Amino acid sequence: MSAPAARLVLLGVLGNAVLALIKGTAGILGNSYALIADAIESTTDIFSSLLLYFGLRLAGRPPDANHPYGHGRAESLTTFITVAFLLASAGIIAYKSVVHIITPHKVPAPFTLVVLLAVVVVKEGLFRFFHRKGDEAGSGALEAEAWHHRSDALTSLAAFFGITVSLVMGKGWESADDWAALVAAAIIFYNAWCIFRPALADIMDEDRFGDLRQRIIAAAEQEETVQAVQECLVRKMGSAFVVDLCLRVDETLSVASLCVMKERLRARLAAAEARLSRVFIECNGCHPCPPPASENPGRAEV
Repeated sequence: MSAPAARLVLLGVLGNAVLALIKGTAGILGNSYALIADAIESTTDIFSSLLLYFGLRLAGRPPDANHPYGHGRAESLTTFITVAFLLASAGIIAYKSVVHIITPHKVPAPFTLVVLLAVVVVKEGLFRFFHRKGDEAGSGALEAEAWHHRSDALTSLAAFFGITVSLVMGKGWESADDWAALVAAAIIFYNAWCIFRPALADIMDEDRFGDLRQRIIAAAEQEETVQAVQECLVRKMGSAFVVDLCLRVDETLSVASLCVMKERLRARLAAAEARLSRVFIECNGCHPCPPPASENPGRAEV
């Protein structure tokens, strides 16, 4: 999955490069800091998308001796870097907006509205495309890239309304587009949090895949030799999942029969859940003995 996803990110890099050039030029010629702020964000998006590209390439590598669970966490790490770029661009935009608000300047040129409308249409289209692909692949990194494009669309829309106000209202409203840029910075800050939270949950192995866990348990219980599912732990590694499954089975089963059952269950799970990368199955004795009382000072000896 990660190699195709990485190629999709390159499409976003190309789009951001073209739009950054158009918005920056239009902002300078049209005296609109809201457009210049948009161009700044698109420029930072280029670098964050390139980091995301290399992160997805790394995440797609198969498990090896040093990384038995695979390299999927590289996707979450690059998502953190993406968030850092978003926060940096939002901070720059907010600072420059305040400076322009307190500094007298001309009303933006009317042609900047056409540029902004075109940017909104293109960026919203890119958001929908990446959002659909990220949802299909279960990729938090592609979702982050999608929201990068949505934040661009929102900032451009805010700038459009700000410039419209300054043009319609005339003298005394010259800073309306700067206020719009300030609102855009707040939107970017919020989007950064929305992207950061799921990536942090993945790194911390947060239990948030209850539906998947129930489907795995139901599949395990279909095995005649399984008496009970004692434990089912699911962790997300990039866009894939790793499962630790603990089963209670008939103790009279031979080792060969257990191996056959495990492989049959793994095959069933792989067929039903395409995003399962590894399934570790342990039978009987999943719960270790508690430590001696001397190692657990919070408990009284009995």
